Amino acid sequence: MSFAVKVHPRSRKNAITGELGDALKVSLTSPPVEGRATDACIEFFANLLKLPRSSVTIASGQTSRQKVIRVSGLSAGESTQTARNIAVVREPS
Repeated sequence: MSFAVKVHPRSRKNAITGELGDALKVSLTSPPVEGRATDACIEFFANLLKLPRSSVTIASGQTSRQKVIRVSGLSAGESTQTARNIAVVREPS
């Protein structure tokens, strides 16, 4: 399963703050230097989806704010549940 994100580094908190086209808008507290924001992005989604960090990778956009996140190691049922978890987080509070 893959999905697009737009990362906003140096934010006040780590959170999904909305959608930008087809991509999730993700705010991260880490700065965009030496891959810290990328690492924070992987850790954020691993924690959000309750998966090991090794199951979440950057498919493209390693050094860009526009990234494609790939979640691996899920069965079809788990993939559906993961999509629901992301959809719930996307809805405005």
